[in-house]
Amino acid sequence: MNLYSTLSYTFILLILNSSIAFSAEPESCQQALQKGDVAQALSTAKKMLAVNAKDVDTLLCQGRAFTASQDFNSALDAFKLAQLNASDSTQKTIAALLIGNAQLSLKQPDLAIASFLQALEHAKTTNSATYVRASHLALGNAYLNQQQFEPALAQYQAVNKLDANDNERGESFEKIALTHHKMGQHDAALEFQIKAYMMHEKSGTLDQYAHSSIELGRYYGQAKQYIRAENTLNKIIKFAKEQGGAYYEAKGSCVLGIVKAAEGEKEAAKALVEYAKSIAKNTQDKSLEEEINQETQGLL
Repeated sequence: MNLYSTLSYTFILLILNSSIAFSAEPESCQQALQKGDVAQALSTAKKMLAVNAKDVDTLLCQGRAFTASQDFNSALDAFKLAQLNASDSTQKTIAALLIGNAQLSLKQPDLAIASFLQALEHAKTTNSATYVRASHLALGNAYLNQQQFEPALAQYQAVNKLDANDNERGESFEKIALTHHKMGQHDAALEFQIKAYMMHEKSGTLDQYAHSSIELGRYYGQAKQYIRAENTLNKIIKFAKEQGGAYYEAKGSCVLGIVKAAEGEKEAAKALVEYAKSIAKNTQDKSLEEEINQETQGLL
């Protein structure tokens, strides 16, 4: 599952956990899944469905357990059964969102988009801005994955209008900035990333603050505001080093290397990229190492 579908799935689980009255019984599927015991969740779901094969909450839980075990075909089957037996708009919305994410995992993006559109229609009848926002977000991520930037931007703008707090505003501003970046609209990307940075600086987690800082430095560089790019990136590199955040120290150093290369400072760029790679190797972070290699391919 790639980054954007993973983020959508995580958000859907958050609203799922807040909307369903999970059983307090220690042997329930939901309780097992919350503890990370996927095998127990699947076993319990099977027993519960033998008693009532149409129980929507259990089918949703079974699908989530199959997703956790990377069995996306079985997850999709469970979610479709849940959708078939759903009795209200909330259940139908959640089922459609989870179906869409399973389809993304199975590399069926067109079907996923259709499912997310279906979720949006159901969500509009729930009188819940949370479900409508989640549907727009899932659609935006799916369109972005397919490099359909105009519809992605429209969905993220819809998300932004439904934001309920600074943290949500920071997330949607960052999505809008990323889409403008992908479209080569560097000034617009910078405008919205500044807004995202301000929200995350005020209300975000340390991860959100660090990520938004690095992307702000990147967009300053692409807008040829090199002094601001360097100041922003040096600040977050220092912060990450002080906080023990090796990942963000490496990412910040990598992006600073890209900015230095754009300024024509090839030796400084090379040193920064090599430093970023050394952090990835020392922390045995293979995915980080791959990110750095992809970002700097053909740079030096």
